[in-house]
Amino acid sequence: MTKATLVSALPVLGCALLLTGCGLADVGAAATTEGASAAEQAKQAKKTEEKVERQIEAAQQANADALAQAEAQSE
Repeated sequence: MTKATLVSALPVLGCALLLTGCGLADVGAAATTEGASAAEQAKQAKKTEEKVERQIEAAQQANADALAQAEAQSE
């Protein structure tokens, strides 16, 4: 009787493993997609950070130039 139970349980176990495998593949694909999206967001954030730093440097230079010009005119 144990042999008959084992034989009938194998197809059920096989189907369960196939369905589990499909689910894992979907999870892996979703994780890969999210990872690529996060990498792209990080890349864009880095570009934005560099742009803001350039703007700050330009504003500081303009301020320094204006200050120098004001000092030169006051003398």
